[in-house]
Amino acid sequence: MDVAVDLADAAQVAAMVERCVTAYGRVDALVNVAGIFRAAPILELSLEDYDAVQAVNTRAVFVATQAAGRHMAAARSGAVVTIASNAALLPRVQQGAYCTSKAAVAHLTRCFGLELAQYGIRCNSVLPGAADTPMVQQLRATLRPGDVDETVAGSIEKFRTGIPLGRLAAVEQIANAVLYLLSDQAAHITLHDLVVDGGGSLGV
Repeated sequence: MDVAVDLADAAQVAAMVERCVTAYGRVDALVNVAGIFRAAPILELSLEDYDAVQAVNTRAVFVATQAAGRHMAAARSGAVVTIASNAALLPRVQQGAYCTSKAAVAHLTRCFGLELAQYGIRCNSVLPGAADTPMVQQLRATLRPGDVDETVAGSIEKFRTGIPLGRLAAVEQIANAVLYLLSDQAAHITLHDLVVDGGGSLGV
């Protein structure tokens, strides 16, 4: 079932969850995966762009997880996986809004995990690094020649460590991490951040 919503609209997000429960009778798993990106020097970042990023990347996760969590709590089972980012671990130049949103959402997911554990609900986050996603492809179009290579090899000027494995992640590799955390193989894992970044965050 496809449901199109404006994630910046909390009412639409909550209604989306209820629509899914009505259609399927229950909710066993929730994956918070949507996100937006606004780049700007921190002294030039507009409040409008900052708020837009927080609304989609953080507040929508709160609303969706709370709404789904109520149904999971009633069933006394469920699993939540939030796609955060290794930007939650490391500050990045011109990414103040994005980094803070991902740090907030990773910690928010741990807070949900702590309180929902009593209902048998597990809450974890996947923290990807640079991956070959539509958002990264769109970002590539705005970069100068060589910028993508710097993302992989590292750039002292941009405070990037690079990716030790030497390549961007494939979306399937991120998806497999999510599937693992949703599966019974991860039945005793909760409040965990699974970093999938080719070593880019150096194990921080």
